[in-house]
Amino acid sequence: MNSELLWVLILLLIAIVLFTTNKLRMDVVALLVIIAFVLSGTLSLQEATVGFSDPNVILIAALFVIGEGLVRTGVAYQVGDWLVKVAGSSEIKMLALLMFTVAGLGAFMSSTGVVAIFIPVVLSVAVRMKISPGRLMMPLSFAGLISGMMTLVATPPNMVVNSELVREGIAGFGFFGVTPVGLVVLLLGVGYMLIARRWLGDSNSTKTKTEWQRRTFRDLIRDYKLTGRARRLAVRSGSPMIGRSLDELHLRTRYSANVIGIERWKRFRRVMISAFGSTELREGDVLLIDMSDSGVDLRQFCSEQLLEPMVLRGEYFSEQSRNVGMAEVSLIPESALLGKSVRDAGFRSRYDINLVGIRRNGETLSGKLVDEPLGLGDILLVIGDWKAIRQLQAKTHDFIVLNLPAEVDEVAPASTQAPHALFCLALMVAMMLTDEIPNPIAALIACLLMGRFRCIDMESAYKAIHWPSIILIVGMMPFAQALQKTGGVDLIVQGLMGVAGDAGPRVMLVCLFVLCATIGLFISNTATAVLMAPIAIAAAHKMGVSPYPFAMIIAIAASAAFMTPVSSPVNTLVLGPGNYKFGDFVRIGVPFTILVMIVSVIMVPWLYAF
Repeated sequence: MNSELLWVLILLLIAIVLFTTNKLRMDVVALLVIIAFVLSGTLSLQEATVGFSDPNVILIAALFVIGEGLVRTGVAYQVGDWLVKVAGSSEIKMLALLMFTVAGLGAFMSSTGVVAIFIPVVLSVAVRMKISPGRLMMPLSFAGLISGMMTLVATPPNMVVNSELVREGIAGFGFFGVTPVGLVVLLLGVGYMLIARRWLGDSNSTKTKTEWQRRTFRDLIRDYKLTGRARRLAVRSGSPMIGRSLDELHLRTRYSANVIGIERWKRFRRVMISAFGSTELREGDVLLIDMSDSGVDLRQFCSEQLLEPMVLRGEYFSEQSRNVGMAEVSLIPESALLGKSVRDAGFRSRYDINLVGIRRNGETLSGKLVDEPLGLGDILLVIGDWKAIRQLQAKTHDFIVLNLPAEVDEVAPASTQAPHALFCLALMVAMMLTDEIPNPIAALIACLLMGRFRCIDMESAYKAIHWPSIILIVGMMPFAQALQKTGGVDLIVQGLMGVAGDAGPRVMLVCLFVLCATIGLFISNTATAVLMAPIAIAAAHKMGVSPYPFAMIIAIAASAAFMTPVSSPVNTLVLGPGNYKFGDFVRIGVPFTILVMIVSVIMVPWLYAF
């Protein structure tokens, strides 16, 4: 072993220790690695920074943007709603559908993002089914990891391995090259979790952590006694409301009826539009109305205005929480609204929102609020379009926003553009399947189209890119370069050949899987793929067999990070909500990792012959 290789191995060990201890951020460690290689003379500046010019780095960044576009347009959340509706109260059906859905979405967007979206869905389902969230949280994280085995672009390790093949002058994998293995592992995972869930908590183990839970629509509805006040009324033909603005109708003064939102047909589907004072009503509009005075005769109101009562699902407007927002605000001492009545304050005309509740001295005021003067210390509940609700945070000259409910995280600011987002996704996949357009260019085209269709704005696009992951990949690539340059890859390959060289390529696949999974316990799966891909390809050349099965086993093993809660951000996300301990992942994850290894070693040579 020469001194340069010894230095590279020492530097690798230092990086692993820093990754494990979390003393420094992973992206900072990666940048320090680049600096160390250049200053020590192990690599030239061009060699150490080769990751910045790697096309797959562009592809990974673009896929973050695509995923954010699916979130902002509500596609991901709509899938979650469908899941809850179809599964009903069956835990078995919920677990199976959850894993299939998450794996499917994760095939085209960040698995971490998908899991983050579904955590509140799983929590609400667990409450409804009266089971421990732990029985569904680990299946959720495992499905997120399995999604990395579904398509070429599902996870960075796949693209890293594919890039290494191309760098060696070998044609890369197809878009669905890994999918057959992924589908089998997914089916195996569903079956495994249906058995293992019994060890993942019960109804007695659930701990309510109200001290850190954010308030929800349900909490606000209960605290402000809004139950029974919501109405959903359609404007019939001949209604005197047609063609008149809300300000002209004075519905609040005449009927204590406050229009919160309006459902209107647009391009063959019903969409929610904001209820501004200047909004003119049309025939067929469906009004979401808060009736604050229980003494008002609803039948007479509907008869006079030619309105038809419609079904309103859920409590108050909780079913419309993706479009209708709430917030608690409090007046500041210098507010111009102090002493004014709700009517005089003109919340709708000033801020495009409606005031629907007041809490004073810890008590909720009841009855007609329109003439109630506002005082210092009052907590006001306002409701309206989410965009207007968010803008309240900038209106600091009159009041401060005390609380935004948890549902604010699920708001899709570009929900009307969902069909365009799906079109962009489908177009990207189609271009990648043709092999006529390079994958990074196909992803960039999809990103630009999402911007053109207003699925995502430029600021959100840059924020969507997980820059620490990008820098980590860029910073770890020099390790592979340094190991090859200093003879480290050859040394590791010789060691593997000494252990499994005479036993055949399948045994070598087992050794590579075990080595990759073991390294993945200490560093990220992306960094693991960067290190292991050149070793696997070199081992294949040494044995005189095709490099494809060896490269594929690395891609699969890198995604099989099931064994500890820190082996992947996906596992870390569910650790708290699932109320898990470190040992829970070891107990459930190790056997499943072994099963995945067996399936992979059997299937991969069938797909890619030695």
